[in-house]
Amino acid sequence: MKIGTFASIATPIASPELIIELGKGVEAAGLDSIWLGEHVVLFDEMEVGYPGTPDGKLPIPEGSGLPNTVVLFSYLASVTSKIRFGTGITLLPQRNLIYTADEFATLDYLSGGRVDLGVGVGWCKEEVAACGYDFATRGARCDEMLDAMIQLWTRREVTYDGEHIQLKAAKLDPKPIQSPHIPLIIGGYSPAAMQRTARFGQGWLGFGTNPEQTATAVAGVKAALDAAGRSRDGFEIIVMPADANADTVKEFQDIGVDRLVPMLLANDSDGVKARIDQLAALADAV
Repeated sequence: MKIGTFASIATPIASPELIIELGKGVEAAGLDSIWLGEHVVLFDEMEVGYPGTPDGKLPIPEGSGLPNTVVLFSYLASVTSKIRFGTGITLLPQRNLIYTADEFATLDYLSGGRVDLGVGVGWCKEEVAACGYDFATRGARCDEMLDAMIQLWTRREVTYDGEHIQLKAAKLDPKPIQSPHIPLIIGGYSPAAMQRTARFGQGWLGFGTNPEQTATAVAGVKAALDAAGRSRDGFEIIVMPADANADTVKEFQDIGVDRLVPMLLANDSDGVKARIDQLAALADAV
């Protein structure tokens, strides 16, 4: 099992210098990957609270924000050569298809094929609306976007006639370095998310889960893959755990998790160094 990290990077707490230090430190420690979350605008009041905290508030300090994932990974790609970059998750249905396909293909091209694109439909109605899209259709739009994006990455010319996506003789370059395309890691626990995983995914992503919850989800993923006529061969289970220690790492490994991505808070240099050392020790114990 590989060990990476989910980096909680909020600006301006995380300076450009600290971000570079984090990227170089993770690579030097021999960790597998760095993952980032995405929220482009934040709200004090939301119709549906964030599911990861008891009070429904995003754990982002007042006056802070999350830097753009593609820009930040491009920044880190220029000072690293081995670590992979994953999004956990990219909120695909609140994005423009063409710009997203182009940005991630370019990032894959510039980084030498080190990108994993984690995809989810999102939960924040206000954020989806602010980006100009309909919250109610985000699942159907996500599926069409994944279908069209794969075609844009793998075909010379694409014509697509969907309910939400229409393209006519569109050509997108550069293409991703990875073959056949950037791995799509699908997040979510709903039946629709499992079906999306089986249809499009090269992996499944779980966030904030313990071993028991992960085991249930892995069974759901396997059932969805079986129903789609797919096997687990070459398919990754990636988990961002609620807690990671020597005991839980072994439990996740026994469940069949391929990549474990514990949290790292990028608040100060000493804390980053200490956390990287802890994660390197976990990796050595696997």
